[in-house]
Amino acid sequence: MKDAIRLSVSEAARMFGVSPITIRRAIKDQEITYVVVQGRYKINFESLLRWSQRTTTVRNKRDESGIGQFVEQWKIRNKLFSPNPRGVKEDEPSS
Repeated sequence: MKDAIRLSVSEAARMFGVSPITIRRAIKDQEITYVVVQGRYKINFESLLRWSQRTTTVRNKRDESGIGQFVEQWKIRNKLFSPNPRGVKEDEPSS
């Protein structure tokens, strides 16, 4: 089993561009998964991402003031460091 990435309520709020109240509401409504560690919520990152994709308002906030605002900066512009398309194996369709 792979290690889960877990965030605190405040980290999740900053990363997704929403208020901590919004994250706590999602916890209360059981829209995201979490564990309690030493009395604090630790939220599963994958469930946060799925939750942020379901709601248009949250998706827009994520893209405008959360992690989505940095996507353009993450793109590789220098072709020297881009993966060679011939070197990347494509998945073969299963029969």
